[in-house]
Amino acid sequence: MLSKLRDLLKPKAAAAASWEVPFQQAQALHQAGQLEQAIGLYDQCIAQAPGAAEPRYKRANALNALGKLAAALEDYNQALSANPAHAYAACNRGSVLQRLGRNAEALASLELALRLNPNDAFAHYNRGSVLKDLERYEESLQAYDTAISLDGNFAAAFVNRGGILQKLQRHAAALASFQRALELNPTLAEAFQGRGASLLNLQHIPDAVVAFNQAIALKPDLAAAFFGRATALQSLEHHSDAVTDFQTAVRLEPTAATHNGLAISLQRLKQYDAAIASLDRAIALEPAHPWLPGNRRATKMWVARWDGLEADLADIARGLAAQQPVCSPLTLATLSDSPALLRTAARVWAQNSVEKLCAPNRSQLTELVRRPRTERIRIAYFSSDLRSHPVAFLTAGLFEHHDRTKFDVTAFAFGPQTNDAILSRLRAAFDRFLEVHHHSDIEVVRLARELGIDIAIDLNGYTAHNRAPLFALRVAPIQVSYLGFPGTLGAGFMDYLIADATVIPPPLQSHYTEQIAYLPGSFMPFDSRYGVSDRPFTRAEQGLPATGTVFCCFNSSNKILPEVFASWMRILRATGDSVLWLQRTDDTVAGNLRGHAARHGIDPNRLIFAQRMESVEEHLARLRLADLFLDTFPYNAHSTAVDILRAGVPLLTLSGDSFASRVAASLLEAVGLSELRAGSREQYESLAVALAQQPDRLNNLRRKLSENGTPLFDTAQYTRNLEALYTEMYERLHNPADRRMN
Repeated sequence: MLSKLRDLLKPKAAAAASWEVPFQQAQALHQAGQLEQAIGLYDQCIAQAPGAAEPRYKRANALNALGKLAAALEDYNQALSANPAHAYAACNRGSVLQRLGRNAEALASLELALRLNPNDAFAHYNRGSVLKDLERYEESLQAYDTAISLDGNFAAAFVNRGGILQKLQRHAAALASFQRALELNPTLAEAFQGRGASLLNLQHIPDAVVAFNQAIALKPDLAAAFFGRATALQSLEHHSDAVTDFQTAVRLEPTAATHNGLAISLQRLKQYDAAIASLDRAIALEPAHPWLPGNRRATKMWVARWDGLEADLADIARGLAAQQPVCSPLTLATLSDSPALLRTAARVWAQNSVEKLCAPNRSQLTELVRRPRTERIRIAYFSSDLRSHPVAFLTAGLFEHHDRTKFDVTAFAFGPQTNDAILSRLRAAFDRFLEVHHHSDIEVVRLARELGIDIAIDLNGYTAHNRAPLFALRVAPIQVSYLGFPGTLGAGFMDYLIADATVIPPPLQSHYTEQIAYLPGSFMPFDSRYGVSDRPFTRAEQGLPATGTVFCCFNSSNKILPEVFASWMRILRATGDSVLWLQRTDDTVAGNLRGHAARHGIDPNRLIFAQRMESVEEHLARLRLADLFLDTFPYNAHSTAVDILRAGVPLLTLSGDSFASRVAASLLEAVGLSELRAGSREQYESLAVALAQQPDRLNNLRRKLSENGTPLFDTAQYTRNLEALYTEMYERLHNPADRRMN
């Protein structure tokens, strides 16, 4: 809020001769910025004419400018007592009350000012600012519109109006408001910052970075511009640069949001301890800031820091029970096996991170019109992971095997832009490959509708870089959740979830808001073009012992819960010549896990960490050195399980009730190894020990896997099965008498 320091106004009544000269001198000093000296002269005027309103008003303005708010408020009150019709004093008193956090009183003072002077654009502007603080955004917008109608060159009003439109998720209109402010005053750093924020929300990321650069050049201490640029750089996966900007924003204006953003980029750079420290500061600043408890716990899990886990889980459960945004459903899936709790988490996420963002955009879209039945069904896959990512490696063959006589197949690719080797293959696999990284949700929805997409398949769910708002806005008559997210989205906008009878047995369907579309066998696809390298690997070159059992788990570190690790340590203790072969992600993670092993009485050197390999085929060949894969719980191996089974290595899993905890069991059912599915932790441990002690039994399992694995790895047949589901969905759309899937 700006203060109205109209220092050259003449007193409304004729000034007494005794204070007229010092009053004029005071105003001259005031205008020259010599505020303390001006206040001294105003004091003389007040001493000589204690009942005059104008010296009090001008003195209040000077005190206001010096940040002496309590004294300024007292003088504004005195000025209004002397002259109850002093509209400017009422206006500026509202400004001071707002700065003191007394918004209800501020609003009353501004409404008094407007009753006294309804055509004061400045008072309408200030009223808009107070209404914004009160989160009465539509009324605030009206106040700024009125100010602009009274003064069309009021650049600051256009800036604040743009900020309110952002609050209302009307980003295109906000962008236009900031642009108008810049036309009126091209040196307004706040207008460039607002423009950048609008462009960021519209997914025009490179243009947003340019706007933030312009804001920072004009005002190098504008924290919001550094925060905005950091967020844009983060979305472009430029995390080192993002960290620098977040740190600057934190120094200029520490907030929970800034610390949280900093933590996310630090985590992506594997600077986990620094990320945790930043999240701790965020929670100290604003304990109720959305998603912080879950973000901190997730970061600790990545680095195998399990301190406070039980307390964190209890806090998260209480928060979700109260419908509070405390933990993302993806993070919770690594921590909890409760499908009821996971559904609640998904619903809270949908309400807070999807539906609220979409509500203002719905008015910009016409009703979705269903196309008449056509010869080819138009399907479209939406994903941020059509790049070097497990989702792409699993689905590339599926895309290529689609029957083009029956299906027209489109890709909507978003997320980080890369030049991965797989990208050219993916582009060739579709009838059209649309890269919509920098298109807004409205633009993408309109494009999908113009193309007449019949079935939209979301390969993200609530994973990184998702565009769930596209589906909340309804990109197609049929919307399907598939593969990327292991669970319900907890929202009414997704029609179907593709699964199988193992990951979602019929008795558990009530925990899912989508209709379940069942595939025969496993729901998990596989690209049969990826084989296993013929290169022979030796244990020695991988740092493994020449003899003894090699247990392995190549799941990411965030899936390793202390209970799982304790089971592994008991298994190692019972099989004295064994080792545990894990995926190396970070020296800190390796050190922490070895420390946990030592506390369990296990030699830390029995944990051996494998380096990352760029070649998928050679990685699969290397996996053959393992004797048995020990799965995690509650979040099983998913794409990693496909790799392990493809390499011919038996996998031991523990199943629960959640989707994520039953994926490995689904794959084992598909290859005829259901005996490797444990129903309890005790059974899991005893079976692992028994297999290590019976090499012939392990060899028989390898042979069985080799003989029975073909159906799981038959991409062509899998595609036909999936197309049958799509066809049934399409038929039910055009024959609504029975809308349930078989």
